[in-house]
Amino acid sequence: MQRTAHRFEEKADGMAQLHDLTALEQGEAVRTGRVSPVELTEHYLERIGRLDATVGAFVTVTPDTARKQAADAESAASAARREGRTLPPLHGVPVPVKDLNQVAGVRWTMGSAAMAEHVAPVDDHVVTKLREAGTVLLGKTNTPEFGLPAHTENAVAPPARTPWDLGRSAGGSSGGAAAAVAAGLAPLAHASDGGGSIRIPASACGLFGIKPSRGRVSSGPVLYDVTGLGSSGPLARTVADAAALLDVLAGPMPGDPYAAPALPPGETFTGHARRAPGRLRIAHITEAPIPGVEVHPECRRAAEETAGLLRELGHEVEELTLPADEALGRAFITVWEVLSTLAPVPPGREEHLMPLTRHLRERGARVTGTQFAAALYRMRAIGRLVAEALQAPGTGYDVLLSPTLAQLPLPVGALRNDDDPEGEFASLVGFTPFTPLYNATGQPAVSVPLHWTPEGLPVGVMLGGRYGDEATLISLSAQLEEARPWAGRRPAVW
Repeated sequence: MQRTAHRFEEKADGMAQLHDLTALEQGEAVRTGRVSPVELTEHYLERIGRLDATVGAFVTVTPDTARKQAADAESAASAARREGRTLPPLHGVPVPVKDLNQVAGVRWTMGSAAMAEHVAPVDDHVVTKLREAGTVLLGKTNTPEFGLPAHTENAVAPPARTPWDLGRSAGGSSGGAAAAVAAGLAPLAHASDGGGSIRIPASACGLFGIKPSRGRVSSGPVLYDVTGLGSSGPLARTVADAAALLDVLAGPMPGDPYAAPALPPGETFTGHARRAPGRLRIAHITEAPIPGVEVHPECRRAAEETAGLLRELGHEVEELTLPADEALGRAFITVWEVLSTLAPVPPGREEHLMPLTRHLRERGARVTGTQFAAALYRMRAIGRLVAEALQAPGTGYDVLLSPTLAQLPLPVGALRNDDDPEGEFASLVGFTPFTPLYNATGQPAVSVPLHWTPEGLPVGVMLGGRYGDEATLISLSAQLEEARPWAGRRPAVW
């Protein structure tokens, strides 16, 4: 508690503020009575009211819910202190939920004007787990329509902007979650990733994000992702905070179509953030696995510098070129188009959909069952090939390293093209050619904020691991964080 108390005392002297504390420090301060969940919640609600119009982080703010949950969390914390009971690490800590997910009784737009006034009837399983952990719901974070593009620009809220340059996009589809954490409007955030949607905004906003293994986090109980592409996960400023939120979200629920291997009894992802990874064999992927995609020099430099740092830390790093696979790209796009047709658009509201959404749904409606099955089969085959390559005796790799994105954070509007939705989708593919591989294979992947351009823009690097092995990625990321700390970097809006 010494570190938390010291920082809290600094706050009293005007030298630091509550949002300077990490999420785990906030949780510790709540458990010991140094900070009240009510105080934390009011602090963040004030910042949201003052700054959200600038960064576009939230679609819906829930102050009444937040204050009620904070008061309940404070009562529970007081009782636990009296009775000598422990509380979950994030008890009393505010955690917003991405607006693709349902919170019972709260507005649920999925980033679409077609659902602008829709109210969710049930909690998604991730929300149930957040409630059980004692977290506080600040609101629903911004997302593009149905989470389809890699920007966060819709017809229900202002665009989500990276706090490092307010003229540039926070990325997507978890752009609102990333903008909230990077601007100090939340200590960490729930997010989700079907083609890079955690890792893309993590890179654009200078955060650490985890796309978990397929089946690690339940997508139920209503809108299961039957393709296995998507997963909920954490966005945070530190590896330990992200690991703590993954501990909350992880675990199978009844009816789940997939289930990732559980950690050994007694182990947690938070524990792995404090554990050395050992010497690893790492493949540095130097070229985008999509034909014709150019990688920005700063994105290359970020991965190259990380490869050098990994060697300094004692790891074995080899360069590897993945063959450009047009078939995988076509299969992924086919599945993405079909997924777009499953969004719950109310009858008679199709006209309110954005051009890209209409384009994808029209194409998805023309995909036959045989074509859809063939696309899924192709993705599973790639998953098997990658798994075999990672685990090959004597020649396999523990981790794959690459840039997270092929370009720097782009100006707001640069990726959106309402007049040419087919061209917009092609631009999205060129912006993020590295991330979809891990959604297709089901492997875990993280984006680590290790590089900034001379102009001060964050550039993420991506680490992918074996299926079910988030633990190694978390340990390795924590080692990189210790060697080259990033949490002290804060944008001007902070």
